[in-house]
Amino acid sequence: MSDVAIELRNVQKSFVKGQPVLKRVSLQINRGEMVALIGASGSGKSTLIRTVSGLLRTDADENGRSGTVQILGTVMQANGRVSRDAKQLRSRVGIVFQQFNLVPRLSVLKNVCFGFLGRVPGWRGTLGRFTRREKQQALLALRRVGIEEQALKRGAALSGGQQQRAAIARSLVQGSEILIADEPIASLDPSSARRVMDILADLNKSDGITVLVSLHQVEYALGYCPRTIALRDGEVVYDGPSDALTPAFLSELYGAESEELFLPGLEATKAGGHSRPRHEAHGTARPAIRVIGTRSHRLPSEYPDGQAAPAGGN
Repeated sequence: MSDVAIELRNVQKSFVKGQPVLKRVSLQINRGEMVALIGASGSGKSTLIRTVSGLLRTDADENGRSGTVQILGTVMQANGRVSRDAKQLRSRVGIVFQQFNLVPRLSVLKNVCFGFLGRVPGWRGTLGRFTRREKQQALLALRRVGIEEQALKRGAALSGGQQQRAAIARSLVQGSEILIADEPIASLDPSSARRVMDILADLNKSDGITVLVSLHQVEYALGYCPRTIALRDGEVVYDGPSDALTPAFLSELYGAESEELFLPGLEATKAGGHSRPRHEAHGTARPAIRVIGTRSHRLPSEYPDGQAAPAGGN
């Protein structure tokens, strides 16, 4: 069994010819890691998330070749084509979106049961016929995320934070080994956001589920994820420990958006026990810093706090 959960090699993606959204992205995430994906709006985060999830195909070059996407040691995409193993691999990857993606008129319980769709006969899924055992498993998943009492309510009756927790429960019944979340807390209040991040961190720590979470609020990356990958203009410009990121580097990364990076929820996040990445809290070795393709080739830790990185490059 491969120790690598997600591996991308030279992945590129464009929606308009000549305007690449992803530029030969390469990265590797091992089983059991919790990794944040950050970057300014338009940096390619959502495109990368959807490409890893198999929802978007990679682009092939003029010779018909492109990068590869491997999930759990098996190729999902290569040379612009989805492999025959893609469907089976997708069943091992849970996806949580910012929009929750619940069916509003159906019960929360039935919404969570849809996580079984890849493992039950198609006709049962279409008709929403789930067994007693499947419903019990869905209830246990709802209990795990703290909303078991909401099981019989319609999806539309839940708050945004509760809907996001129901979406996570759906991934649990799916039996996901990897959980990919695309800005799951972007539209939530700080209290609900912390609750969702606490759940993701617990699933990672207690169940060993690999978590890749795209975040706009950088303080949650600093507080919950030992490792951060940063994108700028479709390229990986940083891959290393979250606690090595500095305000100066983040200001360069986000530009005009940098004023929105640090929210009042940061101190409360720290108070919740996630004030530092868990690789330090557990005393394990700190991974090496890798900064790629930045305008300046100095590491984030080399900039004194408050000093902006130079605009020129080497």
